[in-house]
Amino acid sequence: MNGENQIQKAYESILGHDFEKAIEWFEKAIAQDPSNADYHYKLSITYARGNKLTKAVEHASIAVQLAGDNETYAYHLQMLHARELVEEARKHLNPEAAHSERAIFLLKEAITLDPLAIGAYLILGEAFALRGDYTRAYQAAMDAVRLEPHHELANQQAALYKGKLTST
Repeated sequence: MNGENQIQKAYESILGHDFEKAIEWFEKAIAQDPSNADYHYKLSITYARGNKLTKAVEHASIAVQLAGDNETYAYHLQMLHARELVEEARKHLNPEAAHSERAIFLLKEAITLDPLAIGAYLILGEAFALRGDYTRAYQAAMDAVRLEPHHELANQQAALYKGKLTST
């Protein structure tokens, strides 16, 4: 028996904006067919949309293990790992913390994994700004602007850091 009926119900739940119910249906589909990599992948996406990153990574990893040659699954897992690094970097980033170097390292790793992660560039800019390195802060903000020219926060940060450069 497969879980296609449960998958259909999960999609219906997503269309109804009931993501918790969708997760339940995906889990039921997996219970019916635990070796179906696509089910794990779809559940991972739903967890990721709900910011349940640990569960998203867990099911993305299973999907990759079950179908290791699937580039889509591997790419999705890579993007999730980038998000994990960004979240970890946030923990190391505050004015009192002496861990900005660790945050910068993690953010650079995240950008390597996901060069389109605009949030990583913005937080990287903040990390450099906390150190008073406005040249690099400005560069990070401008990388974000290049990704999304109309991104309001990216443009604000770029202007702020550029202003700090000219005032020093």
